[in-house]
Amino acid sequence: MTTRDHVMQTDHDIRLLGRIGGLLYLVIIVCGIGSEVFIRGSLYDDMDISVTTANILANSALFKTGFLADSIMLLCDVAIAIVLYLLFRQVDKTLALSAMVFRLVQAVIIGMSLLFYYAAYLLLTIDAPPGEQTFTMLALFIDMHAYGYDLGLIFFGIANIALGVLVIRSDFCPRPLGYGLVMAAVVYVVGSYMKFMAAVYHSFVEPAYLVPLLAELAFCLWFLFGKFVQDKYAGQLA
Repeated sequence: MTTRDHVMQTDHDIRLLGRIGGLLYLVIIVCGIGSEVFIRGSLYDDMDISVTTANILANSALFKTGFLADSIMLLCDVAIAIVLYLLFRQVDKTLALSAMVFRLVQAVIIGMSLLFYYAAYLLLTIDAPPGEQTFTMLALFIDMHAYGYDLGLIFFGIANIALGVLVIRSDFCPRPLGYGLVMAAVVYVVGSYMKFMAAVYHSFVEPAYLVPLLAELAFCLWFLFGKFVQDKYAGQLA
């Protein structure tokens, strides 16, 4: 294979991995927002657990759809962790491996938290009218799922820092995308630790979660539609 053929093959591989990564990221965003905002957001009542109970019982199929969406999101998270490692290992193999490992740990933690989410449904399928103890257990399972999600986001934030640095160092991604991922990581880490350490103030940082949404959406769309040409090969490909 000639040098030119190798360069073209390298560029083709980068483009293909990028498109796959962008598609996986799009599924993650859609499933994540769909389950959290449109499913749990419509079923959960933060002020009255009895209302939440009634909503889940009346919309069990919708509740289980939330489990389905989150599990698909996690499957895509595992896949994209591998894709991003393959894509960025040429930039810095150790940093790319670190990003992959932290993202996989995040997937494991959030996956385990899904057991608490489904336990809430199992609790309500017991052939008995919901009582005070049921409400208490349901609230606990819902909270454990939410806290598990936040714990996972700490590891996801660290993964995003590594990924952001890789994007900045790479010669085939726009640097602003990398800076956006680093800023998103800061929001995830600070917001999640705030949830654990000072939950009463967490509402003050909630508007900042718009930063990760925009940063990750931009990253996703560029990987889907951006032009993957390595600068150092541009002259040879011309």
